[in-house]
Amino acid sequence: MRDPFDNPRIFEIPKYLPVIAMIQSVVFPNISIPILVGRKKSVEAIEYALKKDRIVALITQKGKNKRGVGSSNLYTMGTAAEIRNTQKQLDGNIKCNVDTICRIKVKRFIQEKPFILAEVERIKSSGYDMEDEEIEELKTLITTQVEQIIGLGVPFPSHLIIPGIITPSDLDKLVDMLASYMLPSEKEKQVILETVDLGERMRRLSALLDKEVKRFQVQSKIISKVQKKMGKTQREYFLRQQLNAIKEELGEEDELRAELKELTEKIKKAKMPKDAEKKALKEVKRLKTIPPASPEYSYIRTYLDWMLDVPWSKKTREKLDIPEAKIILDEDHYDLDKVKEHILDYLAVRKLKGKARGTILCFIGPPGVGKTSLGQSIARALNRKFIRMSLGGIRDEAEIRGHRRTYVGAMPGRIVSGMAQVGTINPVFMLDEIDKIGADFRGDPSSALLEVLDPEQNNQFRDHYIEIPYDLSNVMFITTGNILDTIPPALKDRMETLNLPGYSREEKLHIAQKFLVPKQLKEQGIEKYKVKFSDNAIYEIIERYTAEAGVRNLERSIASICRKIAREIVSNGEPPKRVIARNLEKYLGVPKIFPSEIEKKDMVGIATGLAWTSYGGDIILVEATLYPGDGKITLTGKLGDVMQESAKASLSYIRSRAKKLKIESKKFKEYDLHIHIPAGAIPKDGPSAGITIATAMASIFKNRPIKRDVGMTGEITLRGRVLPVGGLKSKILAAQRAGLKKVIIPEKNKKDLKDIPKSVKKALDILFVKNVDEVFDMAIKKEIAVEEKKKEIAERTKYITT
Repeated sequence: MRDPFDNPRIFEIPKYLPVIAMIQSVVFPNISIPILVGRKKSVEAIEYALKKDRIVALITQKGKNKRGVGSSNLYTMGTAAEIRNTQKQLDGNIKCNVDTICRIKVKRFIQEKPFILAEVERIKSSGYDMEDEEIEELKTLITTQVEQIIGLGVPFPSHLIIPGIITPSDLDKLVDMLASYMLPSEKEKQVILETVDLGERMRRLSALLDKEVKRFQVQSKIISKVQKKMGKTQREYFLRQQLNAIKEELGEEDELRAELKELTEKIKKAKMPKDAEKKALKEVKRLKTIPPASPEYSYIRTYLDWMLDVPWSKKTREKLDIPEAKIILDEDHYDLDKVKEHILDYLAVRKLKGKARGTILCFIGPPGVGKTSLGQSIARALNRKFIRMSLGGIRDEAEIRGHRRTYVGAMPGRIVSGMAQVGTINPVFMLDEIDKIGADFRGDPSSALLEVLDPEQNNQFRDHYIEIPYDLSNVMFITTGNILDTIPPALKDRMETLNLPGYSREEKLHIAQKFLVPKQLKEQGIEKYKVKFSDNAIYEIIERYTAEAGVRNLERSIASICRKIAREIVSNGEPPKRVIARNLEKYLGVPKIFPSEIEKKDMVGIATGLAWTSYGGDIILVEATLYPGDGKITLTGKLGDVMQESAKASLSYIRSRAKKLKIESKKFKEYDLHIHIPAGAIPKDGPSAGITIATAMASIFKNRPIKRDVGMTGEITLRGRVLPVGGLKSKILAAQRAGLKKVIIPEKNKKDLKDIPKSVKKALDILFVKNVDEVFDMAIKKEIAVEEKKKEIAERTKYITT
């Protein structure tokens, strides 16, 4: 390399020179440097110069555009340089070693393509007089400033130390060298390069060096203070920051910086609301100041990942075709006509308004009747994504709202997590088992759900982890539960309830033959063998192996049979062509269920009631007996408070009407009454057994039998009025299954008969009553009991004999 302090060779600078645009780099005369050329125009300029006189113009460009450059964004003052040698790199770039010669000024740019060609003139630096006092003072001042910078610990090349005796040409070169090495800014270096007069150049250099001295002094003080307080971690952090700064100056970005840059770009592309984007970018800025080894770094990075995973604007294109939606609902579900009609009405409103705000559908019904699959069908009909979240057993409010970021292991609540999982802002979101939410010292999750399910509030839902209001107004929420009573009133008020009653045996048969059997034949791999299930076999499974309102256990039983058939095929190669009722024990074992049966003969004090449970309808037998005592009443069978009150109200009514009912008043004082409802281990409650209990009491006090084929349901008042009850369809289906002939129901339940299948209504004689006296007339036989007849005959015989 040529010594910059040697006398330079005298070059004849050509009038026209090819231009190499320098990015963020100002090159001064009288030095030797390597340069890396990669842009097409600069490569063409190098190749042109090598064919000519090997001299190029090095001119700094304005700005940081690395892809392309034109003459309009180049400075007009640069440096002429001679190319000493070149080396082509594997990536197509050219590495050159050049010796700079002198300042040049661009008169005009001749061409832009294939490379920039400029007309230039050589600029000669002005010298100085050895006797010039101002120059000597400036030289002394610059020397002092350089010594101060060296004293502050800044590394400095030894050949730049200003000697005591210096020639004018040496001083000219030295000023350029100091500017090149000491000034950090491209603009400051360009100012020195464009200053031709040596005295003016030294004045400007001195002013800029004074700024650098002050900067290094402040930095030195800060470093000194920090070093006193820094431990090992802080020292490593400081060194990393310095290393990052050095790499940035060199144009090198490490993987971490590249990762943070990519993270910033993702945030800007996520189309977040302004507040969310501002918050995320603020966290990225914090991330840049934290060492990767710090736990806080991982917390912030996890938070940013969640912010990017949660959808802010992405939505699926909704399709609202009501006829097609009806086809989909009918394909997926048999019966449930009332529920389907309501859903189609709801979708029609959405199509007209765009949004059906204020309506949250809540499906209430026993397990296995198709609540969850209805939600999936709605999502398919709307062309939306579907997500299901079970709320059963949740007791912590943070499950809904998320944990605050101050806690270790914090994460968003289930609502925001579900939205991140589904990836769109308008899914069908099913909240399953909403009737099984609990509450304890950790909060009340149902209260948090009030905001989620309120269309007036959920456009500003606040998750404690995200900390930014999240818009849930585009989500279609559907909730499900088995019973309505355990849902908090405030939450119930925000939802529109649709009841899904249990299926009749005929409906279960249809569902099994159309949906369940084909599905299980396919899932168990025996579809091609076309095994058939007889109707009687399905009925037998329904009545003897499953006891449910839905079809979940029915499907499991069918699946179990299909697996047994698959085993037969593997073992023997021949499956049965038909599954019939008498072969069921072979596949499912002995029957597990013995359906409730009515009494074999009319009995005194035993009335048949109709009950509704979360698993569907059933019959209950209310037994009453009298024994000598002092008028006490005993209630057994694990009865709830409401049912016990119904029993007491029934007794009070019968005592008040004893004369009309032809009951001797002494029986109420001389006998104790015991009411028992079998299946004593099962809790029972509700007012609908009121008339059944009253009938059993009237029968035992009158000593007249109750018709065994009559079932009844209804609430009783102290005046004997019969009030309406719920779950009528399930109760009447249970009556049919049990073999009853007549069913007594409150007259105000007459409107509910439209939900009962026609086949069931034909099979039963349904009677309507307003007063419990009507029940007694319909259910209690007119003749006296057998024991009473025997006594009467004995008395008559005795009288005739006498």
